[in-house]
Amino acid sequence: MISIFVTIQVKGEFREQFKEASLGDAQGSVRDEPGCFRFDILQSNEDPNRFHLYEVYQDDAALEAHRNAPHYKKWIETVEDWFDGDRTRVEMTTVFPSDDGWRSQKPHLVNW
Repeated sequence: MISIFVTIQVKGEFREQFKEASLGDAQGSVRDEPGCFRFDILQSNEDPNRFHLYEVYQDDAALEAHRNAPHYKKWIETVEDWFDGDRTRVEMTTVFPSDDGWRSQKPHLVNW
């Protein structure tokens, strides 16, 4: 499995709209994408305009499928003008849980 950690600084006046739009992308990702096993939205305690996205995908093909999904395209078109600077992105390989562990957790992600 691969994971990505994205940091986004948002213009303060768009903070609440950003959270709402991002929730739609996160829910669509775990609900509609078989290769997405995690999509967390985190807000910094030190700077409420800084957000982190933690996502886990089966492989590069699943990540590419995410970038082509309707909910992602809607999200990026909606929020990109709200960014205050460039996004940063770190790509990693998951160590724990195991790949089977991620797969077994997938059904529980859609119980909001």
